[in-house]
Amino acid sequence: MKNIAVILAGGTGSRVGGQTPKQFLSLADGRTVFEHAVEAFETASCIDEILVVMHPNFLDEARRLCERNTWRKLTQIIPGGDERWESSWHAIKSIQHSDVSIQTSEVSLWLHDAARPFVSQRILADVAKALESHEAVTVAVPVTDTLYKVKGESLKLKVERIPARTDFMRAQTPQAFHLTTIEEAYRRALEAGNVVATDDAGIVLKYLPEIPIHIVLGEESNKKITYREDLKG
Repeated sequence: MKNIAVILAGGTGSRVGGQTPKQFLSLADGRTVFEHAVEAFETASCIDEILVVMHPNFLDEARRLCERNTWRKLTQIIPGGDERWESSWHAIKSIQHSDVSIQTSEVSLWLHDAARPFVSQRILADVAKALESHEAVTVAVPVTDTLYKVKGESLKLKVERIPARTDFMRAQTPQAFHLTTIEEAYRRALEAGNVVATDDAGIVLKYLPEIPIHIVLGEESNKKITYREDLKG
């Protein structure tokens, strides 16, 4: 199976602060969050091709970073949409249109947040292995903190219930799918209208509920850069 990684870098990272999107901020070694994310998939032997989905206002910056690196697997940089799901859909259609002879039944699509620069080679290898027997794969870690089910609004919140932590996991990326599976899930979502989803596994769960979503164990280090303090690694 041909494994195509999509680096989703369409956000502006407003919670980090400042005018620079978080994917272009530098880590301790001077390289950007974006470069680290792409490099992880460039290094992975299980990945055959890389596509970047970038915010339309920062396409030139993405191209500049790509030019200063020697990524042989990166084939496309395309503009993203207003919502995350739109960026994923743009990637799906771009891959289908880039090679009309592509056998979609023999392709998997990996969707990864550019804001997760610390994804390990172990995680990527485990996802590749899982795709051999599953159509949909996500990465997650167990919840370690106590969870509160709350009610009320703003400063008037109250604890309503404390659910069992064993019933929950925290989602990470990459999330990987057989291309035919994720394309069909998005096609059904678009036909239904008013697409609402925070990740791609959610699209599959809602519109292809008959497809089991296999979980690969993630790592705490595979965190998402959300605030400036997260840049410390």
